[in-house]
Amino acid sequence: MPSIDATSAPFAYDGLDRVIHEKARLGLLTSLMTHPKGLAFADLKQLCGLTDGNLSRHLQVLQEAGLVDVIKGYEGNRPHTTCRLTRTGRRRFLDYLAVLEQLVRDAAKAAGKDQRSASRLGILPV
Repeated sequence: MPSIDATSAPFAYDGLDRVIHEKARLGLLTSLMTHPKGLAFADLKQLCGLTDGNLSRHLQVLQEAGLVDVIKGYEGNRPHTTCRLTRTGRRRFLDYLAVLEQLVRDAAKAAGKDQRSASRLGILPV
């Protein structure tokens, strides 16, 4: 059996960044992508359906990876936390989406080029 290297492994999808690929972090990055000026912690929590603790932990992972900035401050006398994508975070997220789109095209093609499914997904068989 021949060995398989990265160039001969078209379904390895190395660009599916594990930091991004986790469900909650994917939701967080999508939310932040749609709000370039950032979102308040409470808004992110509501949009992604996370608890305070889960949101804090996922933001910490994303911050450590350089994908998001977490800005803590005050509005009046109340603490206020705002989160936004970094330039690196935006680029890595767009790269991730390109790989994910290729995965969807490959899966649709492998499923027999089902025109209805491909059409519903907004992709055309390659």
